[in-house]
Amino acid sequence: MTPQLQQAVRLLQLSTLELNTEIQQALEGNLMLEVDEPSENGTTGESDQPENPDNTTLMKETIPEELPVDAEWSSIYESAPYRNAAPSDEDYDMMASTAATTTLRDHLRWQTCLASFDRRQQAVAEAIIEGINDTGYFTGDLEDLAAGFADDAVNTELAREVLETIQTFDPAGVGARDLQECLLVQLQQLPAATPHRSGALRIVRDYFEALSKRNLALLKLRSGLDNDELKQALELVRHCSPRPGENFSTGDNHYVTPDVVVRKHNGRWLVEANPETLPKLRINSYYSSLIKRGDQSHDNQMMRDHLQEARWLLKSLHSRQETLLRVAHRIIEHQKAFLEHGPEAMKPLVMREIAEELELHESTISRAATNKYLLTPQGVFEFKYFFSSHVGSEDGDNHSSTAIRARIRKMIQDEQTGKPLSDNKITALLKKEGISVARRTVAKYRESMSIPSSSERKRMI
Repeated sequence: MTPQLQQAVRLLQLSTLELNTEIQQALEGNLMLEVDEPSENGTTGESDQPENPDNTTLMKETIPEELPVDAEWSSIYESAPYRNAAPSDEDYDMMASTAATTTLRDHLRWQTCLASFDRRQQAVAEAIIEGINDTGYFTGDLEDLAAGFADDAVNTELAREVLETIQTFDPAGVGARDLQECLLVQLQQLPAATPHRSGALRIVRDYFEALSKRNLALLKLRSGLDNDELKQALELVRHCSPRPGENFSTGDNHYVTPDVVVRKHNGRWLVEANPETLPKLRINSYYSSLIKRGDQSHDNQMMRDHLQEARWLLKSLHSRQETLLRVAHRIIEHQKAFLEHGPEAMKPLVMREIAEELELHESTISRAATNKYLLTPQGVFEFKYFFSSHVGSEDGDNHSSTAIRARIRKMIQDEQTGKPLSDNKITALLKKEGISVARRTVAKYRESMSIPSSSERKRMI
């Protein structure tokens, strides 16, 4: 591969964040490049003209627009025969999502300031909070925690007292060491006058094993509650959160900026480049004008090399953007039903099909689809999301595995509370819809969506 082709391939597979880093490094290392900033009239274009017009003329005569290289650009990429971007509407606003990062530990540390801890208790509280995981459970050992302090006054009893105080913090149930304690803490924080609170506490405290096994008959026998009382007590337990910290940010969330925007205009789906991700680079006309004709000095040769590198970088960036738009445009042509109706309408599509349509290598499609994102009315998705395998059906049609997953999820969401659908039942229901898949395939899809089995989904109310 030529150096120019290597550069084009490398830029194509970079994410937007990685590309920005690459551009910044190019700006720092190439004097011919500069940021293409808007001028006073709001447009971008050439940099300020050099003061010496003779140098400009000389530069144009000496440095051709196309410098001699060891490969032609046309041998790498073909130009797209269509225009992807449509005139933008004034009322169109692409929403940019921002979120404050507040972790569970930050939230708990803030509450320690209100707990009237002394210096020693505060130090123990900090150590306990460090041992609380993202779901809200304390995973450490109080004896080991106390032994880690050089202060002899810090013992297991003090650590237990501080932990019990932290367990009164928000969110309810935080700091529990297991699920039973988590449920008890939440129930104990309910007002004493809450109906069926005492029954729920007794079930969780004394009959947790029967509760975890969903043994309704044994719970009724041992608790002494009638059917209605047991139902109401279990309803109270069900409203407790088994993962009290899940609503807080873990602090390592990844936010993406879509590379391409898809929207509907006058009944047509349009594919546009996100202007926020477009590289804003240009060649500095002043420095390029300093290149002298016939001058073989080191400085002059260095400027020639920088100019050649700058032009190839700009062409590579242009080709990258063009390739992304071409791939996105073909994806949308195949997946219009998804844009209209959601994941259940996803069509089967593999990269080979797009590669053949665009007359590109399949590896090029793979590079273009990795870490690149589409903003659609259905949400933000990686290009790769739109590619899925073909699953045959009895009527001869092919179905997307993504669509089948979405259909399984919807079936489970709509199932009866006390009678969840088994994998065999889901297989039968899909067969009635003309989708023939094996039970093990349904189980694999269900597990890939982190949906528990029917026995685990079964509720006792």
